[in-house]
Amino acid sequence: MRYLLSLLLALGGGSPSWAQQSDNGVPLWADRPDAAALTRSTERRIANARRLIDGLLADPGPRTVENTLARYEQALRAVELGYSRAHLAAGLLPDSATRAAGEKGEQAVKRFWAELDLSRPLYDAIGAVDLTKADGETRYWVAKRLRRFRLNGVDKPAAARAAIVALRDSIAALEQTFSRNILEDVDTVDAAAADLDGLPADYVARHPARADGRVALTTAYPDVFPVLSFARSDDLRRRMLFAFNNRAYPANAGVLDSLLAARYRLAQLLGYSTWADVATADKMIETPHNASVFIDRTVAASATAAAHDHAELLARKRRDQPGATAVHPWERTYWAQVVRKEAYAFDAQAVRAYFPYDSVQRGILDLTARIFGVSFRRAPEIPVWHPSVEAWEMVENGQLAGRFYLDMHPRAGKYSHAAVFPGRFGTRDGRMPEGILVANLPGGEAGDPGLMEYGDVRTFLHEFGHLIHALSANRTRWTELSMLQLEWDFIEAPSQMLEEWLWDPATLARFARHYETGRPIPAELVVRMKRATDFGKGLDVRRQMTFARISLALHDRSPEGLAQDSVVHAVEAAYLPFPPMGDTHFQAGFDHLTGYSAYYYTYMWSSVIAKDLFSGFDPARLLAPGAARAYREKVLAPGSSAPAAQLIQNFLGRPFSFDAWERWMREEPTRAEAEVPVRSPG
Repeated sequence: MRYLLSLLLALGGGSPSWAQQSDNGVPLWADRPDAAALTRSTERRIANARRLIDGLLADPGPRTVENTLARYEQALRAVELGYSRAHLAAGLLPDSATRAAGEKGEQAVKRFWAELDLSRPLYDAIGAVDLTKADGETRYWVAKRLRRFRLNGVDKPAAARAAIVALRDSIAALEQTFSRNILEDVDTVDAAAADLDGLPADYVARHPARADGRVALTTAYPDVFPVLSFARSDDLRRRMLFAFNNRAYPANAGVLDSLLAARYRLAQLLGYSTWADVATADKMIETPHNASVFIDRTVAASATAAAHDHAELLARKRRDQPGATAVHPWERTYWAQVVRKEAYAFDAQAVRAYFPYDSVQRGILDLTARIFGVSFRRAPEIPVWHPSVEAWEMVENGQLAGRFYLDMHPRAGKYSHAAVFPGRFGTRDGRMPEGILVANLPGGEAGDPGLMEYGDVRTFLHEFGHLIHALSANRTRWTELSMLQLEWDFIEAPSQMLEEWLWDPATLARFARHYETGRPIPAELVVRMKRATDFGKGLDVRRQMTFARISLALHDRSPEGLAQDSVVHAVEAAYLPFPPMGDTHFQAGFDHLTGYSAYYYTYMWSSVIAKDLFSGFDPARLLAPGAARAYREKVLAPGSSAPAAQLIQNFLGRPFSFDAWERWMREEPTRAEAEVPVRSPG
């Protein structure tokens, strides 16, 4: 009550809609904490959770669902927001002191979770619960929870458990340092004003020349990728990619060595050969061997398409540079855009005019609301952590069903990728789910329409798919069955599947309108965009599998004597047809090595599943809600209350297969007819 009272006073009167709710409904950043307040809040939540666990363990009665599982659930709920708020602060707060407090809070919560995972008394208590009258969902959850205990080493001797706790703490700190180094190491690439030739006009306007005629570009995403795609200056593209592939080097070289060593030692303590064995044990893929076989299968399946893509790039380069023998890494994206424009009648810069940020945001919210049977409304009274952040509410059947935040534009000190940050997981007892969509997209400044590339639009919808998944998975009693124990190599599939809507002309026509004329995007342009984007898919798959193999190869062996650069360069040479780019250290800036560690393969594994899931929809009726709502009920809403393979089968009526993905890989993109010109925007 004192918490809510002080909050209302701070807000200056009035009674917002959430003010009378329990802590379950209070917005994530309602108290707008500074560093000290955030630290106190995190410590208080951990202490409360620890008291609940102590009370559970002290109960002398027979173990039941209510006196054991329900109390454990209370403890999880008590500490959940502690981690979410700390994670938010560490990645999104403009104030460095609060970011530092967030990092310490993340470590503290992870340390508490590690204690729970290694508590033999808690393991024994949950294992002793009488489940004879429990429902199937509860029995499934207990089995998964006990398996997770064992996977984390609860059955090891006391000394080993203490060492495991210490190692997990060390790993968490190393992961934070690795990510922080990437976040803070934003380099500058100096260019002549003439070097910006070929780049979009709004990009050039955002990068005015200094008095000396030079222009400062950065290695932040919004600066890098337009240069690699459109700058005619080969030298600028080369220097930009060189700087980008050396982010956080050399600092992260040592951090990664320490991280790999700590993970390997932890795997040994847990009774596994390598960290890759640990990382895949609870995934759909099950073992590093299966992951390796999948990577090999995907590489082989993309061989013909990748060779075709490379041949087209080299042939086009030779028209301008006769005698050229290779396409270099910094040329790949540039020549691909040239080929798409000339051979597939698609100009990636021209289509940007149909994707101003505000229209895209409205369109994606309208699309998902329509097909999933919900609605969204702005909630300007909800406190946020930066003026550019928007708070929204999801409404279903007239009732408030979730809350989310859109933090969509770059700023100093902010997480530089796109992701959904955790908030609060919902449950069927009415616990309010919350989530944060984080991106670094154009726009957000006065006078800037925020013209987005098509890839940016896909990223937005992809991440919103994760958000809808998190907000929808609220039909179970147990928090850990929301999404927390879903196999992580399935987690990308629902979002990747949702991207298919962006190839539908009728869908895009609803919101893709020229920012000056208001005319909808022509259907023929959408068709050409699809064909042009399909060009290069072979090389795109190879690039993804390069990352997947690097991720696995750094973790499927002893790190003793392992040379990071040798691993990376060997994989690149085996999978990609481009000459090596010397003196670069991509892995130092590969932030997925923290969250995904050994299982980056999951992106392509999920892509295979996504293609199969999409076969359950009628491409001619994508805006019809029937199949989408069935998909939401059978795949999204259950969270992790059943194995992912079972959720897929529940929707498709059969086990999932590779067939749809392999058919797509074999399809050759259709080139435009030479006599048909590209339709100019507007």
